[in-house]
Amino acid sequence: MDRIPLAALEHGTPFADRHIGPRPAELAAILAAIGVGSLDELARHAVPESIREGELTLDLPAPATEAGALAELRELAGRNRVLTQMIGLGYYGTLTPPVIRRNVLESPAWYTAYTPYQPEISQGRLEALINFQTMVADLAGLPTANASMLDESTAAAEAMTLVRRAGRSKSARFVVDADTFPQTIAVIETRAEPLGIEVVVADLADGLPEGDFFGVLLSYPGASGAVRDHEALIADAVARGAKVAVTADLLALTLLRPPGEIGADVVVGTTQRFGVPMGFGGPHAGYMAVSKGLERQLPGRLVGVSTDADGALAYRLALQTREQHIRREKATSNICTAQVLLAVVASMYAVYHGPEGLRAIATRAHRMAAVLAAGLRAGGVDVAHGAFFDTVLARVPGKAADVVAAARELGVNLRLADADHVGVAADETTTREHLRAVWQAFGVTGDVDALDADTADAIPAALVRTSDYLTHPVFATHHSETALLRYLRTLSDKDVALDRSMIPLGSCTMKLNATAEMEPITWPAFADLHPFAPAEDAAGILRIVADLEAWLAELTGYDAVSLQPNAGSQGEFAGLLAIRAYHRSQGHGERDVCLIPSSAHGTNAASAVMAGMRVAVVKCDDSGNIDLAHLRATVEEHRADLAAIMITYPSTHGVYEDTVREVCGLVHDAGGQVYVDGANLNALIGLARYGKFGSDVSHLNLHKTFCIPHGGGGPGVGPIGVRSHLAPFLPNHPLQPLAGPATGVGPISAAPWGSASILPISWAYVRMMGADGLRRATLTAVASANYVARRLDEHFPVLYTGAGGFVAHECILDLRGITKVTGVTVDDVAKRLADYGLHAPTMSFPVAGTLMVEPTESEDLAELDRFCAAMIAIKGEIDRVAAGDWPAADNPLANAPHTAASIAGKWDHPYTREEAVYPAGITAAKVWPPVRRIDGAKGDRNLVCSCPPLDAYSG
Repeated sequence: MDRIPLAALEHGTPFADRHIGPRPAELAAILAAIGVGSLDELARHAVPESIREGELTLDLPAPATEAGALAELRELAGRNRVLTQMIGLGYYGTLTPPVIRRNVLESPAWYTAYTPYQPEISQGRLEALINFQTMVADLAGLPTANASMLDESTAAAEAMTLVRRAGRSKSARFVVDADTFPQTIAVIETRAEPLGIEVVVADLADGLPEGDFFGVLLSYPGASGAVRDHEALIADAVARGAKVAVTADLLALTLLRPPGEIGADVVVGTTQRFGVPMGFGGPHAGYMAVSKGLERQLPGRLVGVSTDADGALAYRLALQTREQHIRREKATSNICTAQVLLAVVASMYAVYHGPEGLRAIATRAHRMAAVLAAGLRAGGVDVAHGAFFDTVLARVPGKAADVVAAARELGVNLRLADADHVGVAADETTTREHLRAVWQAFGVTGDVDALDADTADAIPAALVRTSDYLTHPVFATHHSETALLRYLRTLSDKDVALDRSMIPLGSCTMKLNATAEMEPITWPAFADLHPFAPAEDAAGILRIVADLEAWLAELTGYDAVSLQPNAGSQGEFAGLLAIRAYHRSQGHGERDVCLIPSSAHGTNAASAVMAGMRVAVVKCDDSGNIDLAHLRATVEEHRADLAAIMITYPSTHGVYEDTVREVCGLVHDAGGQVYVDGANLNALIGLARYGKFGSDVSHLNLHKTFCIPHGGGGPGVGPIGVRSHLAPFLPNHPLQPLAGPATGVGPISAAPWGSASILPISWAYVRMMGADGLRRATLTAVASANYVARRLDEHFPVLYTGAGGFVAHECILDLRGITKVTGVTVDDVAKRLADYGLHAPTMSFPVAGTLMVEPTESEDLAELDRFCAAMIAIKGEIDRVAAGDWPAADNPLANAPHTAASIAGKWDHPYTREEAVYPAGITAAKVWPPVRRIDGAKGDRNLVCSCPPLDAYSG
């Protein structure tokens, strides 16, 4: 036996060997099944020579061990300086209950789940989201809320476009309260300009401005902390034909009269202070609630109540016909997901504390602010506003910078509002000692307890909330840790996440989210940073940002990267804005046509419209590739006004198209730019780079290729990479000059670096994999997809393949012929897979009547074979239906999934109970769906999007 070098022994098992599922013997079997002798041979056969970089040497650091990477991250965390954060502006200290942190935020049962497209095996997180929607709707005083938004600022921008769609006004003007968070105003302006909306920022203290406008955005409380009575303003806006949106502090609404009670049409904000750490800006769950009649205009996800086949109450995603894959350029928004994991945290924070607990937390923050203000006044400092919730604006002419500097010396960050004003925000973590430190920074002293006894609240009597909220029993039941622990376990047991099964969703890349990658995100040195604190406080996280930007640029062949976009959809928007700005800088503002293949994800078209572009669809040929003849004709038709083409590579059909260089060349020759959607980058790392084969810009999905977990439907990170000529047009931020170029397009997310606190996940993945590990992961993913395609093709034809019969990292199984002959649908197969203990692939995208399978590199051969065996067995069941052994309306597929309750009573089906629930044998891994097949249409006809009353469960 050869002696292993001491250096290798010291390094231990490489992380890549932990991340990649198939062992060497298993990989050899996979390769043999697809007819190649090695991963390198697979690369030569599958990836077109025209883009493949044969001897690609990536400039990445050598792979670190898990222990080594974590040690480096601890050192980087130590470079951050975490002060007491009293800056405010939408980000506040909060105490995440340990039972929620450990059992939601740090639990793979929650963070490895996907968007609940299979609701029968997603009832746990759907219930948590119903709780979230109920919480938001109750506090906002409106009937319907969605299942979260990306952040407060993008929620406000979405509110602007919603009221424009829903209203009757023909005006292009949108009025924004000047006392709105500056980042929110900036995001709104970025979103408005391409749409031709004129944003009027106005001081509304003396009423609305003259002239017409389609909508108004009010802030409650304002950025200055002021709490104002908006009832008359709202009435005036409505009388003038406008709709009204309000940004509101959700915690404040436990004490303040809710906007919905005085006529607001839309209420938006963030749930960050409901137990979600600041995390240097995110991720956090934004929210949106709407008045009656606006439900179908809501962007993002909406969970609704329906019933299953037995009439039992069940949850599912409602009104999905609003979404991009159906409506494309006519969709309500380009947002196709949101912040589910953080919404679950926020909802459980409300469940744990209940209405009385939330009111107590809000009262604490308010009383701290009231006593703080009293002490300042007693010391001769002018306080700008008499009515406020948690934020005090102090007037110190010419001395604001000195006060802020003095506070930093005492360990407290305050807000430098301008040269004459300092903002101080209290929160759940504020203590009396913090008040003394702030007073000292202002040069005053005070007796906290004496002032507390003598100081009245600072909320006017007319604005005190009198209505009830969170009256559903779920908010009164789980207040002990034992009760909440068991509730969380009960919910997670209803779901299938990666901790129970492979999730072979095509176009989703459900790979391993390694524990070592996840561990740092809850470290206080990352979690407790305020996004608007001085940059010197964040030296460690900014080093992670710089490393990740450089590594992503190297991996993709681009020259610059922005990490600000906090979702793939926002990356698309940012990339298209960069293209638009570039054309304008060249004097070609007339270039506004975006070509999009018919196979593209619907967010592409929706994003193009948001960026002020017109969409022209390019056909695909019979092989699923871009129809070059149609592309040439379309390019020629739009030669004078062509802005860009958006393509996905490998294609959404799961194929490496060998004409991609030609496609790029045709568009460039006509003066357009090339946008390559990075959704399928997991099939390219280490083999080819977008920026080297003709692309100008891409968004990348860190929640796919780079291991940030999907969280049940968010968070995500969608950074963009660009060639050098587009770099001046990357996003920037008004509150942090380091976050982007001065010539940038403006912010597209609330925080300067988006969802910064989860960037250590992707940093750790690249740092531990190294260049060779990343390339091996890519080729293993491609090998696994081809293995599945070869094993299943005779049972379910593979719809598209590339040269030599190979697919990329995913394959499309065509069930349309089967459905035509037998009546068995993709829905039947998907639901039946749950009886086999497996999550279904992607249904009917990008082709109706098909299943798209993406196994990823993380699944070992046993799991791949388990999936293939289940699919082959299901084909056998379909054959029995076709042969007449089972009626078309009464068979294991039509009745799937089967619950434990469904086999406990009378059984009058033509198949056995064992065939129903143990189709893979009684020793196989078993998932018990909590409900039978859900009636989606019924739920859409009778839309209910909040917690149903208890008697609804007894039907």
